[in-house]
Amino acid sequence: MAKALGSTPEDEHLPSLSKLSPHLHGSVGLLFTSQPPTTILSFFSDYSHVDYARAGIRASRTFIVPAGTVYSTGGEQPAEQDVPVAHSVEPTLRKWNMPTRLVKGKVVLEDEYVVCKEGQVLDSNQTALLKMFGVTTAEFRVKVRAYYDASKQEVKVVEEGEAGADEEEDEE
Repeated sequence: MAKALGSTPEDEHLPSLSKLSPHLHGSVGLLFTSQPPTTILSFFSDYSHVDYARAGIRASRTFIVPAGTVYSTGGEQPAEQDVPVAHSVEPTLRKWNMPTRLVKGKVVLEDEYVVCKEGQVLDSNQTALLKMFGVTTAEFRVKVRAYYDASKQEVKVVEEGEAGADEEEDEE
């Protein structure tokens, strides 16, 4: 991306556009729009999307499946508002290291099962279980690092604390 924008003043396509290049590292993207910067900064300061956690990140909360019949939300809802997991799912749960067994066609746990503890780095089995039980623990946010103002032909660096600048995930 930096090459396309120009990495030096000599090879840039618009004046000062090469000043964006130092901000193009890590997981970043470019957004092209005719909207004013204040509108975009305001939008991204409020934007977040909750999603399922991925392996390798830290758990944002502890999740425990209670002993007894295993329900589709893993105990997140009262049993009378939930449904038991299908018996056909039981081998998959065991594959993901959950010590279940079938009792009269119902998937059962002898003891409560700790899927993850807050702060623990998640593995693929844990993230698969969280997803199966519908537990979303990851939050996607956009951090605006810098932008090019075509009307002024300059790059503005967004300071920490400005709208959208203090989030974990990166986009430009």
